This record gives sequence, C-alpha cells and structure tokens, in this order.
Amino acid sequence: MTMGFLDLPLQALRRDEIPGRYDRGMFAAALALALFGVVMVASSSIAVAESEGGSPYHYLIKHVIFLAMGASLGIGFALTPLAWLERHARLFLLLAVLLLVAVFLPGVGVRVNGAKRWLRLGISNFQAVEAVKLFVIIWLASYLVRFRGEVQHAFKGTMKPLFVAGLVVVLLLKQPDFGSASLILAIVLGMIWLGGARARDLMGLAAATMPVMAWAALSESYRVKRLTSFLDPWKDPFNDGFQLTQALIAIGRGEWFGVGLGGSIQKLFYLPEAHTDFILAVIAEELGLFGVCLVVGLFMWLCGRMFLVGRRAEERGLGFAAYVVYGIAVWLSVQATVSIGVNLGLLPTKGLTLPLISSGGSSLLMTCAAIGLALRVSYELTRHEAVSAVTPDAGGRDER
Repeated sequence: MTMGFLDLPLQALRRDEIPGRYDRGMFAAALALALFGVVMVASSSIAVAESEGGSPYHYLIKHVIFLAMGASLGIGFALTPLAWLERHARLFLLLAVLLLVAVFLPGVGVRVNGAKRWLRLGISNFQAVEAVKLFVIIWLASYLVRFRGEVQHAFKGTMKPLFVAGLVVVLLLKQPDFGSASLILAIVLGMIWLGGARARDLMGLAAATMPVMAWAALSESYRVKRLTSFLDPWKDPFNDGFQLTQALIAIGRGEWFGVGLGGSIQKLFYLPEAHTDFILAVIAEELGLFGVCLVVGLFMWLCGRMFLVGRRAEERGLGFAAYVVYGIAVWLSVQATVSIGVNLGLLPTKGLTLPLISSGGSSLLMTCAAIGLALRVSYELTRHEAVSAVTPDAGGRDER
C-alpha cells in the first residue's frame, strides 16, 4: 500500500515541505453558519421576492451564487502566504482608502436609499466598506508588528493607527454609514488592545473618540429618530418604531422552539429587511429561543477558535498571523453581537448584517475571504509547530 504525503514522518521531509493543517473547528463552525444562512434566506426572502414581481427564489439564488464566489475567494486567501500579505500591507491600506473615495466618483459610485456606499461592478454593486474592514485589519496587523514597542510603551504608538481609522471613519460618515464607521473603530481599538497597548492609553483614546462619535450620531435627524425609537419603539409603533416593534413581535411569537421553519407571519410584508438586517427575528419566530441560542453558540465557537489560534500564534512569535486572526475575530464577534442586539431591541438600529447568515452579496464575499485568511493563519501556525518539533532551534523564528 502506498504511503500518502501526510503519512510521511516529518523528519523525512525538508523544512519547506512540512505541511500545516487548517483548523477543523473553525471551518466546521463557519460551514454550519453558512448552510444555516442558506436555509434562513430561503425561508425569509420568498415573500419579499414575490412582492417585487420576480422569481420567489431570486434572493436565494443570488445568495447561493455569492456564497460560491465567497468560498472561492476564501480558498484563495487560505492559499496565500501570510508573508506576501505582510509585505504588501501598506498597499492594502491605500486600496482601502481608494475604495472609499471611489464611491463618490460619478459613474463609479452608486447611490441607494440616499447613501453612496456602493461601487458599480457591472452585473452587481459592491459595498466598498466590506473590503475595507479586511484591508484595514491586514495593515494594522503589520503595523502592530513593526511598531510593537511604541504601541506597548508610548502613547504615540497607539495614536498613529487611530489617525488612519479617523480618516476611514470620516469617509464612511460622508457616505453616510455610521454603523460601519463604529465597527471599524471598534476593530482598531480592539486590535490595539490585543497588541499590548497600555490601559491608560486606551482610556485616553476612548475618551477622545466617544464625544466625536456621539456628535456624529446626533448630527443627523434620522439617527436621532433611530435612537429615540430604540428607547421606546411602542411610542410610535406605526412609524419610527415600526421595524423594531415588528421584530419584537416576531421574537415573542417564537417562544421556546418557534412556530416551525417557514411558518413566520412577520416576514410576510410586516417586518422590513427580514432577509437582511432582521433575519434573526425570523429565526427567533420560526425556531424560537433554541434557534437564537444555536446561532449565538456557533458564533461563539467560530470566534473562540480564532482567538485561541491567535493566542497560540502570538506565543510562538508569529506576530502578524496572531494580529490578523485577532482582528477578524473582533470584527465578526462585534458585528454579530450588534446585529443580534439590534434584533432583540438591545441596541439602536445600525444596518449591519448577521455575518454568513443574512442575505447580502458584499458582506458574504468578504466574510468568506476573512475566514479563509483566518484558516491560513491556522495552517501556518501548525506548520510552524511541526517545524519546531523536528528542529527545536527554529521555535522562535517565524516560519512562513
């Protein structure tokens, strides 16, 4: 019987031939969320698609196509060496800024519902900020490696990435996109903290940014209406509080185990954005508290695996790998928490999708790409550990 490549003793391989392993737990959680998303998009979008006069499966087909494209993009990132990404980190930051500027260019940017957030790509529009999230993470991971001493021991080290985040936030507020601006700010602050910044420096940054974001939140009348409707949605249940009250009704109907898959009433023209921003309310109505706990549990599993991989990478001196997967974990955990909180009436409406579950082409594409990159980190980490096992002197070196 022939012996497979992975069955060879590690000592029989050259160091550059020693393989790594992709984290199975991370992949399984992501796959479970993606498949669950297909089912829920199918359940929540049929009525919306029929009301628009098209095929009842329009949004489902679109979702599956973008999921396939996202899987291909994720595979591409899973096969891309981290060393290459680290070398080109500044280019990714430049590309992120150019994408945000491009949405304002005539003929390139597309205005939808009064906001200029999309790029015209022929067959479909692309929301630029979804790529910006990942590009900023790649750049900031590189920065935290190159200026680790400054970040950990000097206030200016934490201020530099905040200036970059400030530029991104300003461009997002011009679109306007307050939800994504807040998310990127949270990612940057979270990565700086995980990079070892001092607590007093982080407190100073938070004290400086919170008034600015509060002013931005209160500077537009529609954001003020979202805030007031969140505080008391039943005060105006047929106008400003309509979306949240319908979501709460759906959640209340679900009770412990729901009314059954496909049995939601609120998705039938009552609950706006039932297949995108408020898909969790449909999950709660059809699958009850059990369905909500399942979703929360899968996100905890996925992000928990990412944090564990990041910790192992950091302990083995793989700084860039660690900060990349940390950033992705912060992104997905914060966005999922905000989306779930909005659906449950715990947070004001932000317009953020539930990663891997909500219908949304751009978000799905870049979330798959991010998961592919996180899997690449796990691959290079396990390869580094295998190399260290056969060549102990390599234990402190970054094997990429």
